[in-house]
Amino acid sequence: MARIESHRDLVVWQKSMDWVVNVYQLCKAFPKDETYRLVSQLTRAAASVPANIAEGHCRSTREFARFLSIAKGSLMEAETFLVLGIRLGYLTQEQAQSALSQVIELSKMITAMRSRLPLGGIAGAIALILSLGGLIH
Repeated sequence: MARIESHRDLVVWQKSMDWVVNVYQLCKAFPKDETYRLVSQLTRAAASVPANIAEGHCRSTREFARFLSIAKGSLMEAETFLVLGIRLGYLTQEQAQSALSQVIELSKMITAMRSRLPLGGIAGAIALILSLGGLIH
């Protein structure tokens, strides 16, 4: 079994960091007058996802579950802003597709990790996740 030494070892954190980079790249397509409006909200929500995973990982199991819920809420908030960017004509569906697909994957990963925490603590969740094909390296 892989040893978890920090939040950086969690695949869900690694993938959420990759997703944030993708979101930041997409924000370059937004008009300058959205810098302090939609772009600011989108990047803040996106960066909050891996930040909450990291912060929660160093806390108790109960708190980790709460931080994973916050991370998922931020993920859905950022998804909403991406869809709004499409509806406003700042992005095409094709431009946003990769980020939107990543949202689905991250949502499933966060939900899977959180749903297993109360049953056996962090160690139990990690063991179960590894047995399911892994959310960690």
